Amino acid sequence: MKKTLLAIAVGTVVALPSAALAGPKVYGKVHVTLDSMETEFGADTFPAAGADDWRLNSNASRLGVKGDYDLDVGGLKALYQAEYEINVDDGGGAPLSQRNIFAGLEGGFGTLKGGKFDTVIKTAEGKVDQFNDLPGDMDSFIAGQDRANNIIQYSSPKLAESVTINIATILAEGADVDLDASADPEQGLFDIPQVSVVFERGGLYAALAYAQNSSVATQTADGFTRADIMRLVAQYKIDAFEIGGLFQQASNVASGSDLQDTSMLVSASFSIDRFKLKGQYGMTKGDQSDEELAMMGLGADYQLAKASTAFVYMTKLEKDSTGEENSVFGLGLEHKF
Repeated sequence: MKKTLLAIAVGTVVALPSAALAGPKVYGKVHVTLDSMETEFGADTFPAAGADDWRLNSNASRLGVKGDYDLDVGGLKALYQAEYEINVDDGGGAPLSQRNIFAGLEGGFGTLKGGKFDTVIKTAEGKVDQFNDLPGDMDSFIAGQDRANNIIQYSSPKLAESVTINIATILAEGADVDLDASADPEQGLFDIPQVSVVFERGGLYAALAYAQNSSVATQTADGFTRADIMRLVAQYKIDAFEIGGLFQQASNVASGSDLQDTSMLVSASFSIDRFKLKGQYGMTKGDQSDEELAMMGLGADYQLAKASTAFVYMTKLEKDSTGEENSVFGLGLEHKF
């Protein structure tokens, strides 16, 4: 039923007269892998502990509609996007689930949008994660990789042709997000603020981001659920080489707690003709528990066409305290449209 409704919605949008809705674009990607998986503990992007088999995975394959059109007021432009994750083999959960969906306005002042979409702290990662959307990507061990409900975000125009400032707030809508002793629900407009400053020029990308009372959707070494997060990211590309790094501290917001996780990630790639060789290493360590989560990944991509890639990869995530490991070896195809 959900698939039928989405197909009708997409078809209706595409069929609308261009005068009413200029240039809606249907887009997406199919990102399928055949993976040999073995898991000994639970972690995001991996199946539950106890897996030891071959699996066909969809890896955040998606289908969406997006676009913009001019308004009759103040040189403003309307923005819209409706994006859904699709499970190609219908074996990884619901066949359709919400990803980034929002409505917004764009003008000389910048961009303002509201809905459900990737948070400021998440998007600050840029493209530093060479294994994004695959089992063992940074979502498995670094906090703050959220797609939030009820988020409002302002993004400045590009300043000096290089700098963008992003300011966002996530509405708590009655949830207790500061975890203080009163346990009172938050009802304000700025209970979960986030901000980032992003620099892009030539082959250099750099970002500094901060999130307060952020939900921790991914595993933390010290085991807390909400954190104040500071993240620094840098990536540089020159000719065939690409190198990047991420450093982050996430501090528990609960009253009387000084739990803190420190995370880092380094990645690199080298391209020659149609081939791209890539690798990365990352870890999160709990300052109080000394628990450490460490991830290593290696892979090779082959570009079949501008929007199509075949690849082979392997990643491993290890928990230091128990010696447990999650590992995957996979072959994949990614087709964008």
